[in-house]
Amino acid sequence: MKFEKYFDHTVLKPEAVAQDICKACEEAKQYGFASVCVNGRYAALAKEQLQGTDIAVCVTVGFPLGACGSEVKAFEAQKAIEAGADEIDMVIDIGALKDKDYDRVKEDIQAVRSKCEGKVLKAIIEACLLTDEEKIKACELAVEAGADFVKTSTGFGEGGATLRDVALLYKTADGRAKIKAAGGIRDYNTAEAMIDAGAERLGTSATVKIMQMRD
Repeated sequence: MKFEKYFDHTVLKPEAVAQDICKACEEAKQYGFASVCVNGRYAALAKEQLQGTDIAVCVTVGFPLGACGSEVKAFEAQKAIEAGADEIDMVIDIGALKDKDYDRVKEDIQAVRSKCEGKVLKAIIEACLLTDEEKIKACELAVEAGADFVKTSTGFGEGGATLRDVALLYKTADGRAKIKAAGGIRDYNTAEAMIDAGAERLGTSATVKIMQMRD
């Protein structure tokens, strides 16, 4: 796979304005990234800006805490898809995972999966908040619920992606789902290392800088 196709070019800061989204879409077209990742508010704008390209619109759901109800996440995913989303990055119910309420975690992901027919679903587990045992369980539940990717982090938590977590999730998923690393990926060497550890998608707002470092 071409290096640039590993990237979800990300604009998720709460202060982002329409101009930021348009700029990110132009950068994505210039470099040929896999997607532009935005909050739901900007799904339609990103779709409009990327029309006629093979670049996906990625939209976050239940972001960044994952603490809203499953029906809310499902509705949010549905509205995002209606607005043009090709991929959904949802935050799992982290509290339920820590409570060992595994049925709730799985059903939460399945509720979003039910609205994402034909679309890519990524389950964000916020690994920095979890023990290794919890990371493994979260990955297993995401796979069982039909997620296409297990994603390490929102980028808004206490920590971002680590090589150790990517390798652990890659081993646990064992080809049943792909791994997305996100949070703290700001240079070329880190991006390469994440790919080598098993990540098939990288979420970062430093995408252009990484491409320039590569050149």
